[in-house]
Amino acid sequence: MEITRTRPSLYGEIAHGLGFWTDRSAVHEAAARGRALQLQQLIEGGAAVNIVAVDSITPLHEACIQGQTQCVRLLLDAGAQVDARNIDGSTPLCDACAAGSLECVKLLLEYGATVNPPLFTFSPLHEACMGGNSDCVQLMINRGAFMEAHDCHYGTPLHVACARQHYDCAKVLLNAGANVRAAKLHETALHHAAKMKNIDLIELLVEFGGDVYARDNLNKKPIHYTSPGSPSHLRLDFYENNPLSLQQISRVVVKRTLGIRAHEVVSQLGLPNRIISFLSYTPPPVILI
Repeated sequence: MEITRTRPSLYGEIAHGLGFWTDRSAVHEAAARGRALQLQQLIEGGAAVNIVAVDSITPLHEACIQGQTQCVRLLLDAGAQVDARNIDGSTPLCDACAAGSLECVKLLLEYGATVNPPLFTFSPLHEACMGGNSDCVQLMINRGAFMEAHDCHYGTPLHVACARQHYDCAKVLLNAGANVRAAKLHETALHHAAKMKNIDLIELLVEFGGDVYARDNLNKKPIHYTSPGSPSHLRLDFYENNPLSLQQISRVVVKRTLGIRAHEVVSQLGLPNRIISFLSYTPPPVILI
């Protein structure tokens, strides 16, 4: 079902007199191309930093999607709206996360960007997972991003990471306590990994308690999206026909119960480091000789 999107930035700009429509302004151009000196001159000359293009994109959106940190700072210092919305309702933080620009993300957060803005589609965390930048994913989680938020296309950020085959992002989410069994129309992240024939993701998700027997709205299990005899099919077939070991069951229960606190809690039990690492899914530190 198609969702009709409104134009919140357009109405907000007109209603408050903060900007106006244009095809594309010199401020947009300078921000997108990283021309900081030109942008500064335009601002000093009285150019509107909240001017809105026909697609509801502000200069701040342009600077963020291109990862132009210096221009982002200039615009924010000049009063650019940090949570301005484009035609899809996305904020500059969404664009910075999509671009994988960690410095822009940090700057926007410093200026009060909303970590969990109400959106029709992707949240900033979804965008970070779509872009495959695990550092951005970790930063957003650290700042309180909702890991179980659903967008209207994939589902949770974990669904997005698996659908786009971003292993590192999926691992960051799972280590932070993301629900490996979350479903959209009964479709889990493991279904996405199976569709992509990505055996590394399949193994990761099962290690974190992914359900190989889960059926989607077509009544299909993950294995049904693999080709018979393929590595991904053989691995899922093995998981279906071999029960989890007691060790693995213990690890899944610990992680499911404690979530992001697993490593902290387990490390206080006086157990050997290898057992701590196993139970909390955290690899032991590398010792350089």
